Amino acid sequence: MAPLNVALVGVGKIARDQHIPAIAANPGLTLAATASRNASVEGVDAYPDLAALLAAREDIDVVSLCTPPQVRHADARLALEAGRHVMLEKPPGATLAEVHDLIALAAARGVTLFATWHSRQAHAVEATRGWLADKTIRKVEVIWKEDVRRWHPGQEWIWDAGGLGVFDPGINALSVLTAIFPRPLHITRADLTFPGNRDTPIAADLTFSDPGGADVTAVFDWRQEGPQTWDVRLTTDAGSAVLSSGGALLHVDGVETAVGQDREYPGLYARLLDLVGTDTSETDLSPMVHVADAFTLGRRLTTDAFHF
Repeated sequence: MAPLNVALVGVGKIARDQHIPAIAANPGLTLAATASRNASVEGVDAYPDLAALLAAREDIDVVSLCTPPQVRHADARLALEAGRHVMLEKPPGATLAEVHDLIALAAARGVTLFATWHSRQAHAVEATRGWLADKTIRKVEVIWKEDVRRWHPGQEWIWDAGGLGVFDPGINALSVLTAIFPRPLHITRADLTFPGNRDTPIAADLTFSDPGGADVTAVFDWRQEGPQTWDVRLTTDAGSAVLSSGGALLHVDGVETAVGQDREYPGLYARLLDLVGTDTSETDLSPMVHVADAFTLGRRLTTDAFHF
């Protein structure tokens, strides 16, 4: 089978750091074109927008969207209407309704739609899910604290309505939580802290209800300097565990039991090939549902103005 031709839309930080290397490392894929207003990839055909790209390149099999969520729906719809498979960077859209629209359109056109959650591909996530499966869970603490200036330097869009603010990394934590937890959860309380000059939160404190009775909380904060924290701390009837480094490391009762290399985006593109090869889509929206619920229930708190 010939490699699939991939068009990358949005040549920004996440595309350069993750998508382009992952595509290059996969023999089943070729980066055949890009669409971006002000950036390109050396040696790859570049177009100013997706409409121009699709008009010129009938050979494109997959459109991978790395643009901000506020503008992603129109491009995704354009690609699906053109009969191309579509891969969505997280979050899959700015609203749940627009993603449901894409799900229906992909089904109608008979093409693959892949709503990705890269943190679920972290090395120790599956091992943690397996460790939890036969235990009575008593407590879960999700602690996701990082420095926005380090990870999103100058990215003003993330503070605009629809950009999610601290839920941009927080949704990674929620994707891990929903992957490892053995049953559905729902949010019962959300305290959201907004800088006085911004439309999206810089911090969030969440409380969940678990039908099994576990105490489940999450804290997200974009103001942490120095060492960064991406942990899920678990207490059960048969010991405790910490899933750390965003899902890369698992310690059970203080003993390291799972560790591996960063294969998140290579894992996503390998999964994309599987989905296209079997004519299926993958569109689990549970992490995004929790974000929407947090904004619905959220109590607004205000803190100091934020400037890069």
